[in-house]
Amino acid sequence: MNHTRPERRQGPSLVRGGLVPESTHDQRLLDRRGPTGWLHEDPWRVLRIQSEFVEGFGALADLPPAVTVFGSARTGPDSPEYELGVKVGSALAKAGYAVITGGGPGVMEAANKGALEAGGVSVGLGIELPHEQRLNDYVDLGIEFRYFFVRKTMFVKYASGFVALPGGFGTLDELFEALTLVQTRKVTSFPVIMMGAAFWAPLVDWVRDTLLTTGKISKQDVDLISVTDDPDEAVRIIVEADRRAATQ
Repeated sequence: MNHTRPERRQGPSLVRGGLVPESTHDQRLLDRRGPTGWLHEDPWRVLRIQSEFVEGFGALADLPPAVTVFGSARTGPDSPEYELGVKVGSALAKAGYAVITGGGPGVMEAANKGALEAGGVSVGLGIELPHEQRLNDYVDLGIEFRYFFVRKTMFVKYASGFVALPGGFGTLDELFEALTLVQTRKVTSFPVIMMGAAFWAPLVDWVRDTLLTTGKISKQDVDLISVTDDPDEAVRIIVEADRRAATQ
């Protein structure tokens, strides 16, 4: 065996022969020349993802008990759904809950508005999208995320429950992710409330008449969903779940 091959220790690793680079890590770090493609490669993305988790945890850790409210960004301010969003945000705030939304317009804005005007804490967790979408003016604490899965973690980690008002693909995505987390007991004592009974009725019927009857879910899975048009009833469900959790 030839022991004259060049070798170098690089942290916990040992490299020899042709794998030994011409420069050290420090030299490359301090060299202001060179390509910038590394800014868009996976190792650097991992650090960005880590930083988003750290920033999110740091910003939200001191929130009071909170509830996440979902709903369409396309809902107009003159619609009944917007009015319902305001009432839900207000009722949650009066019960002592911070209100977390996606921070956008429509139903999200409505819930933030209701919380703010009732003297509660209004939080918006925005997301970078191809089309510009700013945080609404009723957000007290706003965080902008690059990655959906980091944002989704924040929606769940700091919430005592979810309220889903009428919405599109984004709302459905969050709704079924929440139900999956509760079904698999990744989160416990976590009510999922669908508000806007007429809007959700066909989906609820499909869950019962198709998913349940064909054995895709069990009877107790159907019971994970609560449907109401009454903001006070929604708050009651969340408060009772919190009380049960406190005694367990």
